[in-house]
Amino acid sequence: MAIGAILFLFGAPIGVLLWLTAVPGISFAGPLPPLTLAEAQTAQRLRDHVVAIASIPHNITHPAALERSARTIERELVGLGYAVRRQAFSVDRHIVRNLDVTIEPARADAPTLVIGAHYDSAYDAPGANDNGTGAAAVLELARALRDLRGKAAMRIRLALFVNEEPPYFQNPGMGSLVYAQHLVASGEKVAAMFSLETLGYYSDQPGSQRYPAPLNLLYPDTGNFVAFVGMTGSRPLVRKSVALFRALARFPSQGGSAPGWVSGIDWSDHWSFAQFGVPAVMVTDTAPFRYGYYHTRQDTPDRVDYTRLARVVSGLAAMIRDWRP
Repeated sequence: MAIGAILFLFGAPIGVLLWLTAVPGISFAGPLPPLTLAEAQTAQRLRDHVVAIASIPHNITHPAALERSARTIERELVGLGYAVRRQAFSVDRHIVRNLDVTIEPARADAPTLVIGAHYDSAYDAPGANDNGTGAAAVLELARALRDLRGKAAMRIRLALFVNEEPPYFQNPGMGSLVYAQHLVASGEKVAAMFSLETLGYYSDQPGSQRYPAPLNLLYPDTGNFVAFVGMTGSRPLVRKSVALFRALARFPSQGGSAPGWVSGIDWSDHWSFAQFGVPAVMVTDTAPFRYGYYHTRQDTPDRVDYTRLARVVSGLAAMIRDWRP
């Protein structure tokens, strides 16, 4: 085999990998700045939300707890002045529901931005980090962005999905799949979707972060960052969101895209929107690649780093506020 052919054989996959994982800007580094008063208050509310939503297992196997979590979310959103829309559907003889609220744009023909998180837990796990933190983040974004009602550049849908966890993951009973299918079928122009998934665990210890191969060759081994992850078709959205987050937030961040067959890349509700051609990104602490209590009974509210979660939510609020079609 000629030298040129050998170089191409090995160089081409490396080039594609670098192209997929390259993102703009420079991640924040160094000591985190002191929390602002607003961030400190957000941290306390995030703790309260996670405790209320995700202190015990809540899913179809634990229906009473799932209902309590849904009602807790509804009460919080109503208290913020929103009209909550229930999207009820039947799965395995259970009636379950997605929930959403809408921040209407300045122009009726504006495209839609969906920010969502699942509120069910896996198996017998309380699900504080997976995904009480994502649900709590959606609630705090609803609070932070409510002044945009009637003024936003895009229609912002803040959604809470049921049935993300097994046995419904990536099958017709998955709440976000039901939601995405109905939203796209309605003719609404959905420009992008962000899935907030397992957001509350961080470590400054070297070696605290793992990755599926071959991503372990490219990213840092310290789990102190938030990640923006998308499948190959969402590469432009990954790049846009990372660039904007890095410009506005003082918190470490990483990002990249990869084919869905790479372990972990499609493990959240962004998968559902991608099935309908909607660019979609998962925002995450990387879940089992960092968090040792993932899908266990030890995924309890005391494991969550609420101060860093508050910083992430603050950065996301700034990013969404500045988002343009």
